[in-house]
Amino acid sequence: MTDATNTPPQPSNAPPAPPAPDSSASVAPPYAPSAYGQPPAAPVYGQQSPGAPVYGQQYSQPGYPQPGYGQPAYGQPGYGYAVAPARPTNVLAIVSLIASIAGLTILPFVASIVGIITGHMALKQLKTSGENGRGLALGGTIVGWVGGGILLLIIAFWLIFIVAFAASAPAFTQVS
Repeated sequence: MTDATNTPPQPSNAPPAPPAPDSSASVAPPYAPSAYGQPPAAPVYGQQSPGAPVYGQQYSQPGYPQPGYGQPAYGQPGYGYAVAPARPTNVLAIVSLIASIAGLTILPFVASIVGIITGHMALKQLKTSGENGRGLALGGTIVGWVGGGILLLIIAFWLIFIVAFAASAPAFTQVS
């Protein structure tokens, strides 16, 4: 058993015990007073308020230097790493897709042929140039072939219809 004279030893790195609360201390206010004093008065129109930064002056925080004008911020291209420029899209691939769509809607057969030819030319160029647009070129080529195939089927059905109509029509005989 321990008493007030026989207390167990405290470790040497332990913090001292906090003092007991004093009942004679004053009570803290219900709100914290402002650390900045009175708020500044509103400036009169055309006048600059005291303590406001001058035009062109940079804001800074201690320990965080601000980049100068014309310098990119952190995480932007040119700050610590390089960003590869965007590769251009092949123009023939775009022309191929537009012409093939026009071959389905506005200018049948002629535009489909243009779409097929420019699509194949674009695919050949894309193998060596390193440009973007392979999907456009493939799409233009495929849509061009589909448009041309549909038009050829329509022409074939019309020819079959004309031949069948001509064969079933009675022969015209000359009556004298």
